[in-house]
Amino acid sequence: MDLTDWLHRLTGIGPEYQARVLSTLVVVAVLWLTRALVLRIVRRRTDNLRLQYRWRKATAYALASLGALVVLQIWFGGLSGVSTYVAVVSAGLAIALRDPLVNLAGWAFILWRRPFEVGDRIQLGEIAGDVIDQRIFQFTLMEIGNWVRADQSTGRVIHLPNGLVFAQPLANYTKGFQFIWDEIPVLVTFESDWQKAKRLLLEIAHRNGAQLADEAKEKVRKAAERFLIHYQKLTPTVYTSVADSGVLLTLRYLCRPRERRAAAEAIWEDILREFARHDDIDFAYPTERRFDNRTEGKPGARAE
Repeated sequence: MDLTDWLHRLTGIGPEYQARVLSTLVVVAVLWLTRALVLRIVRRRTDNLRLQYRWRKATAYALASLGALVVLQIWFGGLSGVSTYVAVVSAGLAIALRDPLVNLAGWAFILWRRPFEVGDRIQLGEIAGDVIDQRIFQFTLMEIGNWVRADQSTGRVIHLPNGLVFAQPLANYTKGFQFIWDEIPVLVTFESDWQKAKRLLLEIAHRNGAQLADEAKEKVRKAAERFLIHYQKLTPTVYTSVADSGVLLTLRYLCRPRERRAAAEAIWEDILREFARHDDIDFAYPTERRFDNRTEGKPGARAE
């Protein structure tokens, strides 16, 4: 008794199906070994983790697609058989697997339009984070923000379905312009020399952020080739307004998305040191005081 007859007696599978099963196993083994060999060569030639990640993803998708075509050819005997099979199954899949199909379409959209890639910092709806993985049905973020201030990591890994790119607004911190504007409000008392305070804030802003302006100009030029971006002023500036407790000086400057907290810390430390040197500048905060307009008001605006 040969092996084919023995397997037929043992499993009830006929010789024709035994050959198909064996061919399928051979195809899977060959593709698996091919991918392992390619990835081993890539790891030997580069230490770039991002490049290795892209090779892992590309080989997985390419060989899985190739394997599916070969296996379908083995089991259904040609294009006509495949077409018949797809026609029968597709109607049921469209109803039963609506969400996975939407996620699959989202994955295709992400690959085609590239609204973000692994390594980008994005916000989708209310969730923000760094993209650390992309798969056929979902992508993964290392969360930032939430209860942690200044866009720093919370340590949570969040998995989001790809279909959300069709339903939620998507913001990319790092693609296109590659810089963000940040603002630091500084409130000084009405009695302070606010004009001197404004000059000091401008000097501090230029010391900490002016070097990014030239780099940002080049990024804007490149981004303008793809998006309608018209930034006229990229150097730091300070805006003046009045609040309940004093004069509000808002320092506006450029920074890189992942350096916002460090940049704000450096600027605030400069502000604290600089204001401490001047007796005619003081920070404002909510206070309560009495004001007698008849004795303290301007001569032309005093009450009778």
